[in-house]
Amino acid sequence: MADLSLVRRSADDLAQALAAGEVSAVEVTEAHLDRIAAVDEAVHSFLHVDGEGARAAAAAVDDRRAAGEALGPLAGVPIAVKDVMTTVGMPTTCGSRILEGWRPPYDATLVTRLRQAGMVLLGKTNMDEFAMGSSTENSAYGPTGNPWDTSRIPGGSGGGSAAALAAFEAPLAIGTDTGGSIRQPAAVTGTVGVKPTYGGVSRYGLVAFSSSLDQAGPAARTVLDTALLHAVIAGHDPRDSTSIDTAVPDVVTAARAGALPDGIRGLRIGVVRELGGEGYQPGVEARFREAVDLLAARGAEVVEVSCPSFAYALSAYYLIAPSECSSNLARFDGMRYGLRVGDDGTRSAEEVMSLTRGAGFGAEVKRRIMIGTYALSSGYYDAYYGSAQKVRTLISRDYAAAFEQVDVLVSPTTPTTAFQIGERVDDPLAMYKADLCTIPANLAGICAGSFPCGLADEDGLPVGLHVMAPAMADDRLYRVGAALEAALAASWGGPLTTLVPDLPTTTEVPA
Repeated sequence: MADLSLVRRSADDLAQALAAGEVSAVEVTEAHLDRIAAVDEAVHSFLHVDGEGARAAAAAVDDRRAAGEALGPLAGVPIAVKDVMTTVGMPTTCGSRILEGWRPPYDATLVTRLRQAGMVLLGKTNMDEFAMGSSTENSAYGPTGNPWDTSRIPGGSGGGSAAALAAFEAPLAIGTDTGGSIRQPAAVTGTVGVKPTYGGVSRYGLVAFSSSLDQAGPAARTVLDTALLHAVIAGHDPRDSTSIDTAVPDVVTAARAGALPDGIRGLRIGVVRELGGEGYQPGVEARFREAVDLLAARGAEVVEVSCPSFAYALSAYYLIAPSECSSNLARFDGMRYGLRVGDDGTRSAEEVMSLTRGAGFGAEVKRRIMIGTYALSSGYYDAYYGSAQKVRTLISRDYAAAFEQVDVLVSPTTPTTAFQIGERVDDPLAMYKADLCTIPANLAGICAGSFPCGLADEDGLPVGLHVMAPAMADDRLYRVGAALEAALAASWGGPLTTLVPDLPTTTEVPA
């Protein structure tokens, strides 16, 4: 049975205990591997658990520390990585049959930075296939359950990473966010998730869905833990042409400062008028308004701000993202790596490609490829893709105008709490609406994060406060998130995840 005294500690607490010699990296890693073995059959956060590699990495950290080597602040702390980042020694499937069993020959830059920091990679987490979805139901390997209620979704596409945090299987996790895939899972699991400024964290080794929107980022159970991880993975990478070559905002200092009583005094907060009202669950609206009031009580100035073009963000996104996915996923053709179907010597290359893509891609991926191919086709490009890019410009202008008035913008992270697994699988539009609040930030390339703000009255499930800040002002997210966390800490007795119900346990790691 897992040592709950270790797995329930924050990453910062674990890091301090490791540095002080109170516990070894091997002990911390074993505790988390035990926890995965005990509960992941019920949750299904992981697609691959690398117990052998994790133990070896932890032992190496202990040896380096014993030798007196200077180590990074998170050395020896375990982490879970979304299965869309390439990893040497572990499969990278992107939740798809078309890449089943594929082992990349190189690490993503983000993964390299985790290893260089001495962090212990526990394994790869479940996700919607190629990051296309809002519920982790589109995974070819089965859905993930929300630890608050395993009959409900943990959000998507990075539901595996968020669920691993809420189930205490890992203290830190990596997600990616194309239209809300870090933030929406964070909201519905009561965890913290941040989408950094586009280009703030390298995309080298992130298997592309929509190249102008995809962004890897940190997730954890506390604001400070998320900031500590952000500091490890951020920074310029010459291998990524979209990487920003400028200083990384000091997010750790901002997280610590925001938690002080006067941490956000004088900060100007704008409530986005268009992100709320009809279609939003009453309990979500109530917790959101209470969170804003708490921030005002800590000295923030709150005003209402209008961003009229946000009303068109969902429509624009579902033209831009599928168009880019249509192009990016053309490489998965059964010719070079991954799945190959029908190659019996009697069929042409075109037939093998068609059979492979038909068998390897799931329904949602096929849907988006077809939408994107149509939007890019001759005679329709300007009417669809071109028009969507114009809307994208208007959304960026709305943000620019808003940030002339305020320092950050806020809204609910997602209109509802976690819905039942299967509830929206036959209604793509209802599924897409889960990302109403998060998509505009991706279209504009700004930074945004979700921070727990309580439980909805209707179902007792988590609600998230969505905070948006200008590009390369990521530190503002952490100031606001830490202030909210500090204001709510007494009522919860710690992170919101301390209230997660007990999970059923087993002694076996799922295959």
